[in-house]
Amino acid sequence: MKRLILTAALVLGISAVAAAQPKAIGVRWGTNTEISYQHTLGGANFVEANLGTFMFNSFDISSTYNFMIAQPAWTDRGKWGFYAGPGLALGFNRGASIAVQGQVGLDYTFWFPLQLSVDLKPQFGLYAHKGGASFFLEGMYGFIPSFSVRYRF
Repeated sequence: MKRLILTAALVLGISAVAAAQPKAIGVRWGTNTEISYQHTLGGANFVEANLGTFMFNSFDISSTYNFMIAQPAWTDRGKWGFYAGPGLALGFNRGASIAVQGQVGLDYTFWFPLQLSVDLKPQFGLYAHKGGASFFLEGMYGFIPSFSVRYRF
């Protein structure tokens, strides 16, 4: 009985902590169109997961662990944040691609639940297709800035 109560308390505690972490969901536009989800971890660091197209002709899924580098107090209301981090991406278009990526961005979270951000997310990887394998050169388009709009909850 003690184990059952301890297990139930542990599960409820972990659930409460996970639910208390800020999250955001929205859309990211650039050389790609993606559904974007952010989940804040301990402190200000967060994981970002994206699902969508890359170069509008392939399917892409990516995830990045971002470190909040600075949160300058440029305004009285809302929050600014400068972040960067590493990640991985998988894609498919007439073959499969796997890439490592880096992300650098600036975001602003309003005093109401809206977040806007601009970032760069280049990818470096390999592309496997029927003719063999090659470098995933399309990932260099990640140096073109992307714009995101997210609902923060």
